[in-house]
Amino acid sequence: MSPNQSDAKERHGLTYEHPPGFRLRRGQNWFFLGLTYASYYLCRYNLGIVAPELKEALGFSNRQYGAIDAARNGAYAIGQFVNGLFTDKLGGKQVMTIGAIGTVILNVTFGLAAWSKIGWLFAALFIIRMVDGYIQAFGAPGMVKINTAWFRREERGSFAGIFGIMINLGQTCVGQLAPLLARGFAVPLLFFTITIPTLDWRYMFIVPPMITAVMVILMNLTVKNHPEEAGFTIQHDDEDPDDDPHEHIEIGQVFRKITGNPIVWIVAGAYFCTGFVRSAIYAWYVIYLKDVWSVVKVGQGETMFWWFAVILLPVMASVGSLASGLISDKLFHGKRAPVAALLYLVQLGFTCLALAMSLQWFASSATIAVVLILGIHTGCNATHSILGTAAAMDLGGRKMAGFAAGVIDSFQYFGAMLAGFGLGDLFDRFAIVQAESATTTSQPASTLNPVVWFASMLPWCLLGTVLMGYLWYQHRGKTTRGA
Repeated sequence: MSPNQSDAKERHGLTYEHPPGFRLRRGQNWFFLGLTYASYYLCRYNLGIVAPELKEALGFSNRQYGAIDAARNGAYAIGQFVNGLFTDKLGGKQVMTIGAIGTVILNVTFGLAAWSKIGWLFAALFIIRMVDGYIQAFGAPGMVKINTAWFRREERGSFAGIFGIMINLGQTCVGQLAPLLARGFAVPLLFFTITIPTLDWRYMFIVPPMITAVMVILMNLTVKNHPEEAGFTIQHDDEDPDDDPHEHIEIGQVFRKITGNPIVWIVAGAYFCTGFVRSAIYAWYVIYLKDVWSVVKVGQGETMFWWFAVILLPVMASVGSLASGLISDKLFHGKRAPVAALLYLVQLGFTCLALAMSLQWFASSATIAVVLILGIHTGCNATHSILGTAAAMDLGGRKMAGFAAGVIDSFQYFGAMLAGFGLGDLFDRFAIVQAESATTTSQPASTLNPVVWFASMLPWCLLGTVLMGYLWYQHRGKTTRGA
């Protein structure tokens, strides 16, 4: 083998051997870290899953619901940017603990406030969810920083995919928990049975934070910030062999280094597109299924909703995340832009088909709608994994991964904020009323307009394709980090 071939294999991690016992300890680390971050998602998606019940019980319009959702996303975006700097200073496990404790308190407060009879209830829920968004923004930078230290560049795409499966557990549990609480359930044990009665939708803000509280305790007992804390040393290709893993770079230097990298801003721009589309699905799909297809969590259509929300959405998201990571690592040797560009193109194709269906250009049904939503959802969750986790790790390295992740992920939630209040306003303005829809007599008097929903996603799928295609073209044949 020539020296050049040997160097290439070493660059791609094909000759590197981890020390004995390292993979097992790393697996334990990311397993409990993954469960903790998945529990964050329990306290994040609990609003969307009970959106119809919240609107009906509290008399909120689409605009008001969208504003509450946007408040969390806007504060989360700002928090990501700011908290990423704190993460690189304090450590990943420390800031994830802060975020978990905060979201436990604020979710319970949200649920209790929703039971109250205060006259300024909308304002109260808006403020509580906004503060919760900021405090949850300690989670992603902390998670990314810890795992950057434990994974080499050529492993990060695959890890991001596997970690995406852990994250999707949060969505799976939310989708399962909501209908269980709505109808009650029994847990048979050896000598007795625990019976949970039918519970109000507000318990979706009480039960999930209890789970998060347990997970953060387990995380603090098992997770280490970097391998050296567990007695291991690995060599990263973006570090000198004598780098001190305990060293913290001065905040100003981290800020200048990350914000001065143009690739960070291109990836962040693409992540804005992912954020809009991803949030447009998560925040509105329950309302879309109920309004347009009469698919609900309990009663009529329960089976279809269960399969879609509890099984298909998280399973397809996991498949997309895992496949994109493996392809990025194995076929593109750690490059992220080519895979992301193709994924945005997939989203674009499914969105065009969904829009055409909504315009009645071909036969439509609830099943076809679900398939098309899954296609969009799978593509945007795969880009969520490959850009927000793997590319951020590459761009920041173990010393600056927290801020790199914070900058990039903040743009996802600026996009999500637009999908919240922007779509809420559009849906109220362009709602379908029964008199205008004589062929859909089963619909309520005012329903979400699917043409508006899918058309809103289209430009962002296209822009994401262009941005990642540009990055792919500009850095073809190079080993640029994050591209």
